[in-house]
Amino acid sequence: MSMAMLCMILCGCSQNKNQKAMSENQNATVAETPQKKALVICFSASGVTKGVAGRLAKAAGADFVEIVPEQRYTDADLDWRDKNSRSSVEMKDPESRPAIANKIVNFADYETVYVGFPIWWYTAPTIINTFFESYDFTGKTVVLFATSGGSGIDKARKDLSAKYPNIKIVDAKLLNSPTDEDLESLVK
Repeated sequence: MSMAMLCMILCGCSQNKNQKAMSENQNATVAETPQKKALVICFSASGVTKGVAGRLAKAAGADFVEIVPEQRYTDADLDWRDKNSRSSVEMKDPESRPAIANKIVNFADYETVYVGFPIWWYTAPTIINTFFESYDFTGKTVVLFATSGGSGIDKARKDLSAKYPNIKIVDAKLLNSPTDEDLESLVK
């Protein structure tokens, strides 16, 4: 075998080893890149919003947490026709902050937070204010979603954006009986 041929064979083997090593390093870099984590969190007094939130979490590949009030709402508490019902009294008081029983220990791990609630008096229930004031939203993207018997979500988005200008709220959708396509569209 000539010296030139031997040199070509050795160079070729060396080049293949380098390409393989580079390829493995690229794969390692991709594998080491942390996946952006998403959280779907909701308050649901009657279970409707919770059902939508569970489906949204599945569509987004996100973790799911329900906001649980320290004092659960009864049917009497939710009677919007009664001016003295708990929900009516809370919604009349801009300083109302119903206590939340559960805490999200690893909230800092999430980059995108989907926040769901039923529309009460054309806006978000005051327990959503409790939630926003309980955590640091620095660097997070927030997407609002709601369920409603007849009201839209626009006023809730405006109210929350005005009250919490440092929270990056990028979208808000009303999700009454959403299709799988509706949920996938919100995730994108």
